[in-house]
Amino acid sequence: MADTFQLEIVTPSRLLVKDAAEEAQIPALGGYLGILPGHAPLITELSVGVITYKAGGAEHTLSVAWGFAEVLQDKVTILAEAAERPQEIDIERAQKARDRADQRLKSNDTQVDYKRAEDALQRAETRLSIAKDVAKEK
Repeated sequence: MADTFQLEIVTPSRLLVKDAAEEAQIPALGGYLGILPGHAPLITELSVGVITYKAGGAEHTLSVAWGFAEVLQDKVTILAEAAERPQEIDIERAQKARDRADQRLKSNDTQVDYKRAEDALQRAETRLSIAKDVAKEK
């Protein structure tokens, strides 16, 4: 059995990752999936969360929001609506998005789409979490 699998992470605007990975963790709707070479084939919907993967002995982290993942024994393809590396995240913008979503959730406005506000809050918090982890390392 191979020691790695091909990992590709793609958004509508770009290819973020094309690498040989030793392992990966992806946020599926039902929880995180751990992927190793030779994994059983599957297709899953992604939720908002963090993708981590090891390639060349180094661990890499990305923020992801929605999409799909196809897992084959030798290849994992992630088609994400949005994905960012930690260093690409605008912390100030993410904080403002978190604050807006939090205000919407705390309001008693019947016009607020609470599911959408919860998704926005989760995405902003995920982005802030991995961006701050990188800032601490500097």
